[in-house]
Amino acid sequence: MKIFKSRDSSEADLIKEAVAGKRNAQQLLYQRYAGKMLAVSKRYARTDFEAEDILQDAFVKVFLYLKTFKGECPLEFWIKRIVINTAIKHQHSNRHLMVTDQEEEWDVASEHDSLDGQFAYEELLQLVRDLPPRYQAVFNLYAIEGFSHKEIGEMLDITESTSKSQYSRARASLRQALLRLKEQYHEKITG
Repeated sequence: MKIFKSRDSSEADLIKEAVAGKRNAQQLLYQRYAGKMLAVSKRYARTDFEAEDILQDAFVKVFLYLKTFKGECPLEFWIKRIVINTAIKHQHSNRHLMVTDQEEEWDVASEHDSLDGQFAYEELLQLVRDLPPRYQAVFNLYAIEGFSHKEIGEMLDITESTSKSQYSRARASLRQALLRLKEQYHEKITG
């Protein structure tokens, strides 16, 4: 088993101090990673408030389990995994809000379809947030986090084919939303 060597030797000391319960070290770790992890939690949340709740819950877990961190991967990756798992558990607790379609096939355009417009990050984030929660989770886990459909199925307690179907639906929905956004921009320019 290969141990990951941190680029920042002070990070190991910071971890030791945080594990020992030193608030200053915990605050420094939080400050170092909270911004990036908030961006991750926003991709799974419906609102900024919900994203902040996910982030807070995740960091409580980070500090609770930091003593189990073995250094086998970068600390940032370990924390990111906790944030993702916390976000998924949050969605599971709101399961009544999730799409329940299971294995229906969906017609999607080619992988090579593209839109030539440039959109602001916040606009794209909002389009992902507007997806039904299950589609949002599958899209984020597959397209952004890089998990396989088999891994997603295990994480979300769905079949691999359901993951694929929901990813296709998410892409189709995003494609339509992007086309509408592009039309709105075009109307403003030619208006």
